[in-house]
Amino acid sequence: MRMNDSRVETHDEQQNLNEILLVRREKLEKLRQEGKDPFEITTYNVTHKALEIIDNFENMEGQTVSIAGRIMTKRVMGKASFAHILDGSGQIQIFVRINEVGDELYQSFKSYDIGDIIGLTGVVFRTKMGEITVNAQDIILLTKSLYPLPEKWHGLKDPDLRYRHRHMDLIVNPDVRRTFIMRSKIIRGIRNYLDNKGYLEVETPILHTTAGGATARPFITHHNTLDIDMYLRIATELHLKRLIIGGFDKVYEVGRIFRNEGMSIKHNPEFTSVEIYKAYGDYYDMMELTEDMIVTIARETLGTTRVMYQGVEVDLTPPWQRMTMVEAVKRYTGLDFSVISTDQEAREAAQKAGVEVDKDATWGKVLNEIFEEKVEEHLVQPTFIMDYPVEVSPLAKRMKDDPRLTYRFELFITGREMANAFSELNDPIDQRERFMEQARLRAAGDEEAHMMDEDFVHALEVGMPPTGGLGIGIDRLVMLLTDSYSIRDVILFPTMKPKE
Repeated sequence: MRMNDSRVETHDEQQNLNEILLVRREKLEKLRQEGKDPFEITTYNVTHKALEIIDNFENMEGQTVSIAGRIMTKRVMGKASFAHILDGSGQIQIFVRINEVGDELYQSFKSYDIGDIIGLTGVVFRTKMGEITVNAQDIILLTKSLYPLPEKWHGLKDPDLRYRHRHMDLIVNPDVRRTFIMRSKIIRGIRNYLDNKGYLEVETPILHTTAGGATARPFITHHNTLDIDMYLRIATELHLKRLIIGGFDKVYEVGRIFRNEGMSIKHNPEFTSVEIYKAYGDYYDMMELTEDMIVTIARETLGTTRVMYQGVEVDLTPPWQRMTMVEAVKRYTGLDFSVISTDQEAREAAQKAGVEVDKDATWGKVLNEIFEEKVEEHLVQPTFIMDYPVEVSPLAKRMKDDPRLTYRFELFITGREMANAFSELNDPIDQRERFMEQARLRAAGDEEAHMMDEDFVHALEVGMPPTGGLGIGIDRLVMLLTDSYSIRDVILFPTMKPKE
């Protein structure tokens, strides 16, 4: 088994591990024979956290505290020992002396292993070396660790092992803990921002009878009682729009989305999004909301709008650049789709640009293909790309002046899509026709094409007001604000192929 980037586990290392596992189990058995089984303990009274003591030392010095955590380091020196324990807030040093705890407890402490979880009561002080420490007066083993932590001089660096054993990753890599604390703050910031703007948080189904709201391949499952196949949702969009139709003017949902597609540093089969809908609004309203919300969250979590991402500074200071897709393609390829009018001319332009397209690709499809292959990578600073072709926007309202395009934008930062928004299509006749075209593509073999959704069309027939809708990929936003290279670095338990 690969242990980290630079080492491969050897036979000797495996044998050494087996010996460690055996010794730890023998220690547990001895404790049980002595009536000291740590797994029988159900609770421990913790009065303070490590960081709380360190941050408030001036007020805490000399006070008696009870703390609990995992032993991370241990240095035994005859009749006195130092150790560091890790709790949910961070690490703190402890000092254990035979004179304070007595011979029996001290001998027990000496037998504890790195990774064991202990509780202790003691007095807060600062050592001669200046480190804030708890001088133990009483100590107890709360949990026996039967499997060793990665060696501190090697650590847990191999990405595959880190993602598979996130529990150990969180224990030994403080930066990983900070990333996920930041993730929680970002999600809380999104909720606070939207709540303060009068949006109502709702929950919609994860199991759908029709996979809709995006062009993506769904996961399929089976409902035994109803004896029907169902799909894990690929978007929350269509149910949230039903709520707009039902009379809720502002709604949002933070939720898990599932797409049975490829995996990369930007893609995980399950990810988290926030979708936001506002009645009597349009994609310009969503553009302003996107910009203001992300800037607000960056300021609240980082204290700045200048973010370093993988060695490149990204300036989130508003206003952000806005370009139509036609303008962006012209700027970065020289191809002017405002004067290219036929499908054949578009396909010839793609060939000239070195972009491969289907022999029957339409003007809009070609425009989008060229944009994705030749333009996206250049959009490092925040940029709204507006007015997408109707062929790739089956749920967005057509532009009045050019029905080949829709009132849709996507936000790009660091060359990646961060947000997607529409002036939502509320014409049920047009929506049915677009669903039928998507169904034709699906029948022709396009597994990502949208399914016909008669129930949603019926809802539109009841009447949906003009509406602006927005979706933001939370994982990618967290990647940006935490300078994380891969989406797996910001998902606690990313999808992994099982080991044999």
